[in-house]
Amino acid sequence: MKTDVLIAGGGPVGLTAAIELTRRGIDCRIVDPLAQPPQYAKAVGVQPRTLEVFESMGILTRILDAAIQMRGQIIYVNGENVGQIDFTIPSDVPFGFIAIPQYAAERILRDELALRGVHVERGLRITGFDQDADGVRATLAGDGGEQTVQASYLIGADGAHSTVRKALGLTFEGAAFEEQYMLGDVEVDWSMPRGYGIRAMHQTDGATDDLLVCIPLPGRGRYRMSMLVPPELAAESSGGVAHGFEGDRTPELRHIQAVLDRLSPEPTTARNLRWSSVFRISHRIVDAYGRGRVFVAGDAAHIHPPTGAQGMNTGIQDAHNLSWKLALAVSGRAAPGLLDSYDAERRPVGEEVVGRTVRSAREGIGSDSNDIDFIIRREAQLLIDYFDSPIVAANAGRRAPDATGLTRDAVTGSLRLFTLFGPSHTVLLYAAEDTGPADVETFEAAAETAVAAAKGDVTVYLIAAPGAAVATTVLPVIRDAGSAFAAAYPTADRTAFVIRPDGYLGFAGAHTDTDGLAAHLRTIFGPEGRA
Repeated sequence: MKTDVLIAGGGPVGLTAAIELTRRGIDCRIVDPLAQPPQYAKAVGVQPRTLEVFESMGILTRILDAAIQMRGQIIYVNGENVGQIDFTIPSDVPFGFIAIPQYAAERILRDELALRGVHVERGLRITGFDQDADGVRATLAGDGGEQTVQASYLIGADGAHSTVRKALGLTFEGAAFEEQYMLGDVEVDWSMPRGYGIRAMHQTDGATDDLLVCIPLPGRGRYRMSMLVPPELAAESSGGVAHGFEGDRTPELRHIQAVLDRLSPEPTTARNLRWSSVFRISHRIVDAYGRGRVFVAGDAAHIHPPTGAQGMNTGIQDAHNLSWKLALAVSGRAAPGLLDSYDAERRPVGEEVVGRTVRSAREGIGSDSNDIDFIIRREAQLLIDYFDSPIVAANAGRRAPDATGLTRDAVTGSLRLFTLFGPSHTVLLYAAEDTGPADVETFEAAAETAVAAAKGDVTVYLIAAPGAAVATTVLPVIRDAGSAFAAAYPTADRTAFVIRPDGYLGFAGAHTDTDGLAAHLRTIFGPEGRA
């Protein structure tokens, strides 16, 4: 059997990769060894940057419908309220923080993938593979026996105990936390404000020796609670990577209630236990995010404490970064070395997240800074940049900001910039107030250069200041009616911006620098004449 891309792992990372590939016309198969999808609220936090990704995938409304807004965190030490963090969202960021059970997010992703004609093939696990210059030959095993799949590429999104990572020979260096935790999805009848996480600690001489963390979930009084595990439930190490759910001793309501009796900010009773588990934490990262035609993403590439809800979000953005590049490679339009940029861009992000979440687990989120805006943006994953990437031009690499108040002909209301972005590259050309009819040809020449260099796989817009005289252009014109675009982008000296499919700036320069614009796009699409 043949496919363009084989994906091992039907969780949020693998599903994101499959959706991103199929929306670009790439054939894929996605397999998972579990007969049924898990119903755990394992990962629950979704960051603003990931919501931007979900918007581009067309599933944002469904995600928000199934979620609760995360408004902040209230902190207690030895029964006293010692602080409150409010998740104040910067005005230039379109979304806030939310909490949604991982199984609910996965269901929405599966439904979207099914609309594209692809379903997770359950009960199938990858047992091994070999690769050469032409593709990957993988062996799958299930109740029906073994089968061999020929794929152009393989993505290992198969979790902390990844078979793909092990077979690829990647190292997974790091360590494990000595502490073990228990998790429980329960309801309580307290009066804590809706949408706020609760962190309650008991400390002796400044050291925390008892802990309760409650993350709100959709529903009345529902939380995903984590706490130190009592000795009677402590799980023996299973060897290898000690990360995730372990052991057969499942916490009961009485175990959770005992912690609430000690640490809850007010007397309360836990009820409706949906699931529970003992949980172990490691922090590890691979030495490479891929070799040849095989790549790893998500927990297969990096694991770390759940502090700040970075794990699932980082994995989803791994898949988002990799998939558009794979789509170009499969279709024969990628420049040599494009796929190498996945490791160059995402492994430094993984290293930073692993290091930061370990520090945060020990010292608390934001312990390294007093700048609240910086902390919020960093935890929201809005400060990720690819400045050092081999496929990013000088002065670029950061997340492309949104802009509101845009207008265009035939649309009666205002637009957001993000709604213009699609599955391919987008080029934005900026016409300032003093732009006149004589300048129109220079913008059209830049557009022609971009389209040619990208082999037609690019959309071009002319973003025009309110007074710019561009009525004669054949380019689609978007008016920066409120000057929000000019405020968000450095238009004083840069009038051409290339936005990548994953929402990052690949190029920022003068539109008259057509050589520079073409040179950047050729790092993505290859030299002229290459189909």
